[in-house]
This record gives sequence, C-alpha cells and structure tokens, in this order.
Amino acid sequence: MSIDIKVPVLPESVQDATIAAWHKQAGDFVARDENLVDIETDKVVLEVVAPADGVLETITRGEGETVIAEEVIGVFKEGASAGSQTEAKPESQPTEQLSSKDPGPSARRAAQEHGVDTNSLTGSGQGGRVTKQDVTTAAANTTNTNNTSSSNNTAQKQVEESGIRSERRVPMTRLRARISQRLLSAQHDAAILTTFNEINMQPSIELRAKYKDKFEKVHGVRLGYMSFFTRAVVGALKKFPEVNASIDGGDIVYHEYIDIGIAVSSPRGLVVPILRNAENMGMAEIEKQIRGYGEKASIGKLTIEEMTGGTFTISNGGVFGSLMSTPILNPPQSAILGMHKIEDRAVVENGQIVVRPMMYVALSYDHRIIDGSESVRFLVSIKEALEDPARLILEV
Repeated sequence: MSIDIKVPVLPESVQDATIAAWHKQAGDFVARDENLVDIETDKVVLEVVAPADGVLETITRGEGETVIAEEVIGVFKEGASAGSQTEAKPESQPTEQLSSKDPGPSARRAAQEHGVDTNSLTGSGQGGRVTKQDVTTAAANTTNTNNTSSSNNTAQKQVEESGIRSERRVPMTRLRARISQRLLSAQHDAAILTTFNEINMQPSIELRAKYKDKFEKVHGVRLGYMSFFTRAVVGALKKFPEVNASIDGGDIVYHEYIDIGIAVSSPRGLVVPILRNAENMGMAEIEKQIRGYGEKASIGKLTIEEMTGGTFTISNGGVFGSLMSTPILNPPQSAILGMHKIEDRAVVENGQIVVRPMMYVALSYDHRIIDGSESVRFLVSIKEALEDPARLILEV
C-alpha cells in the first residue's frame, strides 16, 4: 500500500517550512519510525518518520523547497523491499534519473553558488553521494580563483593582494532569518529603554550552597540560579502587571498568567522555550523544566508548542562571560531581563569596603506601556528578593 508523506500540521503562527534534508533516497528501504526527512520552520526542525517498514517510493519536493502544512512531499510504499521498487515516478523532479553518487538538490545549489565542481569531490553521503556539507567544505578550502565565474562572484570572492583571502556567502537558515526579522521589528516598533541595577548574590549563593546537595537528592535535579531568578521575576510581575502586559493595536493586553521564556543557546541559534504558568511552579519544577528544555535544545528536539507564546523573557549572558548588556525585546512582550556574570567586586557596606559576589542586571522595556519609575521599581524588587531569598518563599 502506498502512503503519502506529508508535511506535519503547522501552528497558525507558522505559515510555511523548508525541506532541510532528505535522509533517504527514492528506492531506499526504511524501517518503521526511521527518520525520512527534516523539515525546518522558523522555530524548530521537524522530523518526518516512516509510518511502517517499507520503501521510499518517490520524492516530490526536494531539499531547499518551501512547503506548507499537510503538503505531499513524497510517497512511501508499505511492506515493500528495496529490490521491488519500480522505476521512480517523481512528480516535480526532472525526468533525467540521477545516479546514487550524484549530488542532491541542495548540494547542486550550493555548488552553483560557490563555483565548486562536484565531479572533483568525494561524497560523504550514502553510497558516496555528494552532500551540501561536502560542497561547503570544499568551498571553504578553495584557494584557486580561476574557476570562479561571474555568475557566482556574489557567492564567493577571492582577492589576491598579499596572499589569497576568501569570502564565503551562505543563505540564512529559516531560524536565523526569523531571529533577524523579529529583532529588527522590535527595534522599529517599540520604544526600547534599558535600566540597570546590581545584585549582591552572596545570600543566594550561601542558600544554594547550604541546600544544593539535599535539593538534588530529594528532587533529582541540580539547584541552579535560574530558579532563584524565575521566582524573583514572578513576584515582581505580580506587583507590576504592566511589565507582564503587551500592546495589541490600540489595546493593552493584561495577561492573568505568567509564561516566562528562558533564552537557551542551541546549535541552530537562540531559542526561547516557555515555562507556562510559572506563577504556580516551585523551584524544583522550574529546574526540571529548564533542564529538559536545555537537553532538547542541544539536539534540536524542542517542539513549536514549547517555544510559542510567553509574556516575559529571561536571558542569561553570564554563562558566556557577559558582564553587562542591553537585551532586545522578544515581541510582542514588553520587557526582558538580562542576567550577567557573577564577579567579585569591592562595594561599600556600613561605611566599610568589602568584597562581594556581584551581578549586573538589565531590564529592557517598551516605554510605550511601562513607565521609567515602574521599570526601576520592578528591577529593585528582583534585587531585594535575591539579596534576601527568604522573600522567594514568603512572597513578600
């Protein structure tokens, strides 16, 4: 029985997607649940797996092509073996059949862009097929400009002055393009200001040091500082609901729930999974969800639903060594908190100079909805909670 291979259903916020990579070729035998194709949206990479044991009969949409939800991109024959496949019948592929070692569509496009002769490459793909990675690697290592024609000068330019210098031009991934679009939109559409403060982290550090081993033993997850900050942010958002609100046309939308986005670095770029109803979470649940999101992000397994929405975002540049920054809003949210590196600094306490582990924090906000005094008091509320972490439990 033949089964259509379709693009998964996409959320309303995602209009289309791109065929990122076919992992099988027409005629290949595939085991049940084996990944057939990666489909990239502006948020995640979706995997489409084989519905049963069988053969990938035809591929109708190639790598790099734009597709929409539930569009047919190939045909799968259930129960067939590799040897039983008849002549491929692609609907939108060229009639000329490719050998198993010929480059795929994305590799051919990359070769054209970079001026690379695929016949000179040794393919690393299945059956010796030349892949897009083979082409880009060859382009990066190329030092001879003689074969670069005027048609691909925009893709790779090599200039001889005091030696050979090369440039390499590659298209943005959908995620990177979406990040670029959203950040530019935030700068254009919002009146962004940033206010700063600093936090003496010693009380929170001491509390964590005292209970971290018992916390991990009881809850099965490590106690980190993100749960401290999340609880402090929840308390501050309850006091200042405008910071948890957003603008929709001529209206201010006050959210009666608190969904906090936690910015996480992934191999594909920055992603922001959501802690939904964070106001109802304890520190253990916060840590477990953050750990789970981090593990998923590292292997590209976050779902669209896990990254959609959010009323406020926390970004931690401190894990990369950032001392201070001005975070950019995540539209349509009205504010974002930036955490930074904890660093020993000399401060004055009771007229004495002492050394304390200090952290700069930054709140970027939309001045159209949040007043300056509100933003300062919001940040002070977070500071007070972390410098006296009993407040996180007592909610005072």
